[in-house]
Amino acid sequence: MAMELLNQQQLNAYLARIGFAGALRPDLATLHAVVSAHVQAIAFENIDVQLGRSLTTDVGAAFAKLIAARRGGWCYEHNGVLGAALMAIGFDVTRMSAGVMRQVRGDDSMGSHLCLLVQCEGEWLVDAGFGSWLAAPVPLEHGTWMQPPLPVSLGTTADGLWRLCVGKGASAMSYDFCAEAANEDQLSALCDWQCSDPASVFVQNLTVQRRDGARYLMLRGKVLSEVSAQGEERRELASAAELVDVLRDVFLLNVPEVASLWPAICARHEALFGAQAAPTT
Repeated sequence: MAMELLNQQQLNAYLARIGFAGALRPDLATLHAVVSAHVQAIAFENIDVQLGRSLTTDVGAAFAKLIAARRGGWCYEHNGVLGAALMAIGFDVTRMSAGVMRQVRGDDSMGSHLCLLVQCEGEWLVDAGFGSWLAAPVPLEHGTWMQPPLPVSLGTTADGLWRLCVGKGASAMSYDFCAEAANEDQLSALCDWQCSDPASVFVQNLTVQRRDGARYLMLRGKVLSEVSAQGEERRELASAAELVDVLRDVFLLNVPEVASLWPAICARHEALFGAQAAPTT
């Protein structure tokens, strides 16, 4: 599939949505600035999946949702729109297929994630859709970088794929990828599976995440977390009304219909944790 790019009107709307007012040049400074603005302005979220709505890898549909409707989205949407915007600015962009936690889930996970390869004074992994974990482009080379409050590392697997890891210890998240153009049919198939199959973590759990400066904000079900240099703080939401308020005030999402999910969110929390309170650290 040929990469789609935004037209000038769409690009202007995208830049307004992320609050970017700098000069537009296909250089490294612009790349970093656009990615940083994007991840702080547009949340990662799977609310539509939770509401039973179908999603695709179509860039036009993602633009309508993230930009025109001022919603968030997941990797296929975030990186679809970001890639199209970067191409419109003049960057050389390749869509890549990746497998989240492939070391656990195997090769069937390939296509569960869309990320981008950008050629700009070298090769860069660009990803605004990995749960907002990444705050900046990562050079396509072995290394570890702090993207406060979390470390990001890039290495290779025993079978020759790249592996991106974010975080430390048992809580670290990762995905594997080849630095080549994605199999778009594979991406589409995994997008369909993740938004419809009962075994999909996106079907099972509400997930909303966003970066705010050096803070990382995450809502999993009814548990709201804030990760900073000082550690992690968690608390449980108490009502559907509070859920709607937190989405609006913390994650910049005005989605009042999410209140209808509250009974299912509470049932899922009870199934996972029983009477255990959300731990605070």
